[in-house]
Amino acid sequence: MTYLSLPPRALLGGAMALALLPPAQAESGGFFEDSKTSLTLRNYYFNRDFNDPGASKSKIEEWAQGAILKFSSGYTPGVIGFGLDGIAMLGVKLDSGPQRSGSELLPVHDDGHSADNYGRAGVAAKMRLSETELMLGELMPDVPLLRYDDGRLLPQTFQGSMLVSRELPGLNLQAGRYTAVSLRNSSNMQDLSAWAAPTVMSDGFNYAGAEYRFNEQQTLIGAWHSQLEDIYQQSYLNLLHKQKFGDWTLGANLGYFVDKDDGSALIGNVQSHTAYGLFSANLGGHTLYLGLQKVSGDTAWMSVYGSSGRTLGNDMFNGNFSNADERSWQARYDYNFAAVGLPGLLLMTRYGHGENATTKAGSNGKEWERDTEVSYTLQSGPLKNLSVRVNNATNRRSFNSDFDQTRVIVSYPLSL
Repeated sequence: MTYLSLPPRALLGGAMALALLPPAQAESGGFFEDSKTSLTLRNYYFNRDFNDPGASKSKIEEWAQGAILKFSSGYTPGVIGFGLDGIAMLGVKLDSGPQRSGSELLPVHDDGHSADNYGRAGVAAKMRLSETELMLGELMPDVPLLRYDDGRLLPQTFQGSMLVSRELPGLNLQAGRYTAVSLRNSSNMQDLSAWAAPTVMSDGFNYAGAEYRFNEQQTLIGAWHSQLEDIYQQSYLNLLHKQKFGDWTLGANLGYFVDKDDGSALIGNVQSHTAYGLFSANLGGHTLYLGLQKVSGDTAWMSVYGSSGRTLGNDMFNGNFSNADERSWQARYDYNFAAVGLPGLLLMTRYGHGENATTKAGSNGKEWERDTEVSYTLQSGPLKNLSVRVNNATNRRSFNSDFDQTRVIVSYPLSL
């Protein structure tokens, strides 16, 4: 299916601002000369074993093969350049069963069987004037308040438009509007909703934000605001900083969210404040992290249904400790084996703990998650850039099912 939209009302002002920018000759080698095409082959095995006697399934286990083809054109020469981006995706079932489906690698039919295959295709038109770019169509937004999810076989995509401007050194201005989403295991577009109430639909998601990087690129400050129409509004402040101390590099990622209900308040009262700090220390191949996070107020941290929560400080493989009233911490260790002469080999292990969570099951909920991942990317040879990731997670929650999970992902990107 191909989707292409007309400019939405939320970006008309941005488009007018773009038109008022001083004329500048866009540097472009041409529509075809600067074009890029890539194909990523992704083989994905997913296993989740449930430990609760009352669980509806003893395990979820599926295996699938995916292909993701992307095309990005250059811009036509001239003061205003025009271009086109496209994406086509296909997922094929390799192994599944009605008693083992539900991994979100594949769509699931009403009878419990996963689809034998699925796919979708879309295009986005783009226009550039100086250092300002406007895109309309099928997109994969990756801004703090809306990050597309690529945690399964095929990535999530959104239908809408976005405006990005980098006219001033260090300053990044963005705005956008999205009206539909295709989930990571879906061929179709559907209306937007919130994780807090997936069946309550909204007409659109709007956002605007600014980020400024300075101090020799070591410091970034950001301010963002978004609206999931008639459901919630969200404001976000962010500070990133890295500092060298001898052989050490210390880092801090600080963020603060304010959520409230919007318009008709279709899911009722929304009122929460979420603060986090993720601190890091790097020496050679070693990196240590400490994450602290607190959700305050009547409701959980708000986000668009299906999107990734990786903006949060304590986001992990299966959760991000964002329930109402929940406080959490995380300890993480990464090692890059390039430090001992093995480039491409990476290790990550972490533990996160949350408590005082308020959920539908009640208050004072507790949970913990332990993740480990080993990955290797070939550095040379005919299969250069082929990567293998093996990760394992253990989740224990007082308010939900306990499970152990293993995933094996083989990815092979090809530049065509």
